[in-house]
Parts: sequence; C-alpha cells; structure tokens
Amino acid sequence: MTTIDDLVRLVPPPIEPVDAAGDWGRVEAALERELPADFKALVGRYGRGQFADFISPLHPFGTPDLLIPMARRLLEQEGPFRDAYPERCPYSFYPEPGGLLPWAGTDNGDRLCWLTAGEPDSWTVVAWNPRGWYHSAHEQGAVGFLHGWLTGRIHTPVFGGPVEPTPWFDPFRERVHVYVRLSEGELPYAERLRVLRDALAPTADRGSFNEAAEEDGGDDDDMDEDGARQDHFAATDLDWRLTYETAYGHQIRIAYPPGDGRRARDALFDAARRMGCEVLSTSADRGGPRPDGWE
Repeated sequence: MTTIDDLVRLVPPPIEPVDAAGDWGRVEAALERELPADFKALVGRYGRGQFADFISPLHPFGTPDLLIPMARRLLEQEGPFRDAYPERCPYSFYPEPGGLLPWAGTDNGDRLCWLTAGEPDSWTVVAWNPRGWYHSAHEQGAVGFLHGWLTGRIHTPVFGGPVEPTPWFDPFRERVHVYVRLSEGELPYAERLRVLRDALAPTADRGSFNEAAEEDGGDDDDMDEDGARQDHFAATDLDWRLTYETAYGHQIRIAYPPGDGRRARDALFDAARRMGCEVLSTSADRGGPRPDGWE
C-alpha cells in the first residue's frame, strides 16, 4: 500500500506549505462525511498547489475553499444529464450513497473523485471527464493514485492528450497566465525549443510529450514536425513556468508572478524573433482580456 511517506520521497513537499492546516471537523461536518486519512495527510504535507503542472487537489482551507463548494454543486450540475442519459452515467453523485465525490481537478477540466462506498480509508479513485462522460476506475486512494501516475505505473485514458507526468509539486502562488500564438518558422521544432530556452536561461526541465515518439517508440531528437509536441520548463531565475508546444496549435504558454507582464512580453517577443517566428496573437488564460503589460 502506497503511503504519504512514499509520495514525499518521490516529490519533496514545500518547506512552508500554503494553507496546510485547518479544521477538518468543520470540513467533515459540512460534507456530512468523514474523509480518508491519506487525503488529510496530503493536504497537511503539501498544502495548496499543483502536481506536475496538471493535478490540483481540491483544497479545503484558505480562500477559496475548493472542496466543499464543488461537492455541494455536483448533483445539481450533473444530475440532469444522468436523468436524460442514464446509460452514460454508471455512478451516483455525492450526496447520494456511494456517490462520486471530487478531491482533485486537472488543467484539462477532468475530475478525480472518490467512490464513497464503505469506510473512507477504503475509498478508491475514479478519473472522470465530465465533458465526454467517460471514466476510469483505479483501486487506489488519492495518495496511491498520485504516486502511481507520477511514476508512470498508473495510466488513465481520461487524461488523454499530451500529458507526460514528472514528479514535482508547486505550492500555490498567484500567477498570470498568457498564451502567445506563433507562426510557423523554418527551423525544426527542437531547434526552436533550444533557442527559446537559451533566451530565458537558466532553465530546468519539467516534462515533455511527443506524440510521434510515443507511438513509434523513437527518440525525441528524431521527431520534429511529425507529431504533436509539448515541452514544459521553468525559467528558474525568473520564477516563470513555460510550455512550448504544437499540441494545441503552435504557441508558448507562460505563467509568471504579477508585475512581470512587460518583462515577460519583451522576453517572449524577442525569443520568437530569434526562433524565426512571428507573434500572431496573445491572450489570457480561458479567453479573458490580455493582462497588463501585453497591450
């Protein structure tokens, strides 16, 4: 059985986790459920944040509370679809007996839920894509699922798309997210990536995905434009998080602390020029207005 100590050895938690302590009695009273001990340990060791730029546990402490409101809205949001298409909904929903109860979400909009049958420490995980209404069940709790996914032992088709887990955890920090759409350039993908990282050096790897290499079992260096690619890295001295990709269009995604907008814009526009690409557009995450510094 995977324990919180196994996860801590794999992914060192922050020295000062954000919002790691709170009143579990209040949380459990609001949900009218006891919660698994491994999830409480997960929150206590890591606090608010995200694993591998992808999975965010639904944190019950601090502002906002992510766990209780999502649980309370679940049946109201999903019940009508289940009533209309019961064959596509094999699970009940909290607060129904044994129903799914979300404990984490992903950047793709997927949910990781407990199947709340039996004692809390025996609850297992169901990965669920509410847009496509497909699921995968896993015989682990929250900590076991995270450890298995981060080590590559657990795979779920629900996550789909270009996701290559790498074991790290980022504690919560307010960040501004911007998408920079690029024209194609004459340089191959690997060379464009090298130029981008050189422009923002020093950098550190944070995982990658190459659709063509994964399908063919080939080396990333041999695959440039044949398949969707996605490379995550950090500009370490700047505390910026970046993704360069062709998986969802040719673009750079950047997340930076507030106040760095103008510096980030100038750095990426200069890098794009060196890559032989033109900046076609910039936009905020989820289609909002462009942040300050990107006018």
